[in-house]
Amino acid sequence: MRIYTFHLFNDYSGSPKVLMQSIKGWVKEGHKVTVVTCIGRKGFLSEITGVDYEYFWYRLGANKFLKLLFLLWSQFLLFKKLLFVVNKEDLIYINTVLPFGAAFLGLAKRCRIIYHIHETSIKPLILKKMLFGMVSLSSDEVIYVSKFLAQQEKLSCKKKYILHNAIENDFLNVASSKRKDSISYRNVLMVCSLKGNKGVYEFVELAGIHKKYHFKLVVNASQKEVDQFFSLQTLPQNLKIFSTQTNLHPYFLWADVVLNLSRPDQWVETFGLTIIEAMAYGLPVVVPPVGGVTELVEDGINGFFANSRNLSDVSKRVTDILENRNLYTQMRNSALQKIGSFNEDLFVSKSLEIIKSGSTESLILTNNLKIQYND
Repeated sequence: MRIYTFHLFNDYSGSPKVLMQSIKGWVKEGHKVTVVTCIGRKGFLSEITGVDYEYFWYRLGANKFLKLLFLLWSQFLLFKKLLFVVNKEDLIYINTVLPFGAAFLGLAKRCRIIYHIHETSIKPLILKKMLFGMVSLSSDEVIYVSKFLAQQEKLSCKKKYILHNAIENDFLNVASSKRKDSISYRNVLMVCSLKGNKGVYEFVELAGIHKKYHFKLVVNASQKEVDQFFSLQTLPQNLKIFSTQTNLHPYFLWADVVLNLSRPDQWVETFGLTIIEAMAYGLPVVVPPVGGVTELVEDGINGFFANSRNLSDVSKRVTDILENRNLYTQMRNSALQKIGSFNEDLFVSKSLEIIKSGSTESLILTNNLKIQYND
């Protein structure tokens, strides 16, 4: 099978990482894969062994108008470049809803189209309606990263699947070998994009509240972007901020608890890849009470739910974890047990099952079960 897989913005965030895992499995199975993504960017989709590449122009705009303009222009360029390259027999695999030009391409060439959907929080609303409308119009199959997302974004297509993201075998092996036995009970970590709706400001404020703890924030941004973002803010001395990191192991090894402070009213997490990476290190977590992260965390078992809009509640949950040694040990053990549910080999197997599927029935696939899915 020849697979053309599309991703708009190659970086070191969760969605291209998940696509990379799928691609490696497809290549290993003998499929011919072409990665189509923006030019001039390093990320998880860069230099994957055994794949071909096609690039198109795209850049982030400085304001909403430019962002929309650049998106539209990039998709026109994508469509134009591949119109006479892709054949009807090829599979169009679109990662996230953003590269909609690939859907037009698939329709024009009458290809089978699969969307792998990671997101729900898209603004403005008119853009979201346009992008998801394109999914309904063009897709033969849709893969959701969580049950929450499947319920949130009900789409018209022939087949629908839920396929939870998985932790890389290589990452898990390193975590298993390096996992620390002695806990300092004072190190707090958050890994996220450099955006206000990701709870960055709340994390800074939390560091200011808890002077006796040490805080590290790792953001998916350049050092220049970090400096500009915090240029008008006085940062607590117990907080260190790091730009894009290709190796997160030292940070998880340092941490005693990991936070996700995304604002539920502005950005709903549909999965949370850094959460399962934290669990691979046996780290308790604090996450929002809504979204796909609630399928990873059991409140009071391997972490806590807390709304970042209520910072006093977040503060209490962090203190509960770090000050109660018995609770910490219980959560640590529960986290290590939970990580077995997100196995990469099973994820790749399910991904291959989907792309090779000839069935017309609509199914839900997770890492543990396959059941009939009804809207």
